[in-house]
Amino acid sequence: MRIGIDARMYGPQQGGLGRYIEQLILNLEKLNPNADFVIFLRQDNWNDFAPSNQRFTKVLADVPWYGLREQFELPKIIRETKVDLMHFPHWNVPLFYSKPFVVTIHDLLLLHYPTRRASTLGPVLYFIKNLFFRLILRHAAKRSKKIITVSNFSKEDIVKNLNVSEEKITVTYLAANPVANPPLPRPSGESKIARPYALYVGVAYPHKNLDRLLEAWKIFYEKTGNRYQLVLVGKRNYFYDKLLKKFEDLLAMGQVIFTDFVDDQTLDNLYREASVYVFPSLYEGFGIPPLEAMLHGVPVVASSAASLPEILEGAALYFDPLMTNELAETLISAFENRKLREELSNLGKNILAKYSWLTTAKKTSEVYQNSV
Repeated sequence: MRIGIDARMYGPQQGGLGRYIEQLILNLEKLNPNADFVIFLRQDNWNDFAPSNQRFTKVLADVPWYGLREQFELPKIIRETKVDLMHFPHWNVPLFYSKPFVVTIHDLLLLHYPTRRASTLGPVLYFIKNLFFRLILRHAAKRSKKIITVSNFSKEDIVKNLNVSEEKITVTYLAANPVANPPLPRPSGESKIARPYALYVGVAYPHKNLDRLLEAWKIFYEKTGNRYQLVLVGKRNYFYDKLLKKFEDLLAMGQVIFTDFVDDQTLDNLYREASVYVFPSLYEGFGIPPLEAMLHGVPVVASSAASLPEILEGAALYFDPLMTNELAETLISAFENRKLREELSNLGKNILAKYSWLTTAKKTSEVYQNSV
């Protein structure tokens, strides 16, 4: 059997989705599968993946996602490789790809949060683009041999909103990413971090709820004084620029530090030295960063929304993500109660055994076998 994987988003620069693709492929290699794999990459991430298994080969598919070229050029490139089954690890399956495929639908963010705030386009263009994306999503769900998703929350959401049978869907939990070794000293770029800090790692899209987090931090600052900092880690873009401009007073005071994108070893150090990890999201299909924090022994305070209670279980201190005052009070409890932090840290370490990228790869491989 010859299996293709669309890995154009491979790597940490593409956030959680890029991590998923990266770790899935690296762990599929470890399984020594009875199949040949074709990994489709862009020029930007071509050198990020170096096959260690002779049954894995790379093919250049330097086609941007979410555009017309993806609809017409990508199917042609895939067909030329003569794969028996294609895995699209995101919902953006070309409408004109007619060969057998499986798709990973991580969540239905596109349906639940189709707000203009999440786009830099004008209202008319955004409306047209959103309709097209919804068409592609529903096409992917309907035409796929199997659907992979990352939590029971997302599975129920897909069944309810895309009219898909439960039998078609397999849940493969994700996992925390491996820790980089050895630890490095804090780089000069993070020298502004001078006090115990809460850490957030991720993008700044509206559903991530960072506006409320920073509003809550103002309340937190008023009640605790200048003893703590909030560190935001994520690739700078339009949404981060907008957020930082809105809260430039907190940055000017040194209350909030923005690092931009950092490499894996720097990120590990930022996790390792954090006092608290905060995850205020309104909607998540899974949520890798809180598990990464737990891997480093960092206590987690998290939104009680969507899949997070399923994934984090009793190992996090939860808050209502719509209640700014509650978020601030939860942060105060986490920072100022050492015993609570120790309990959360121990609970976090205990649930990590539930999640493994190798298990994700094994279950995904079973889906491949059952789709041909």
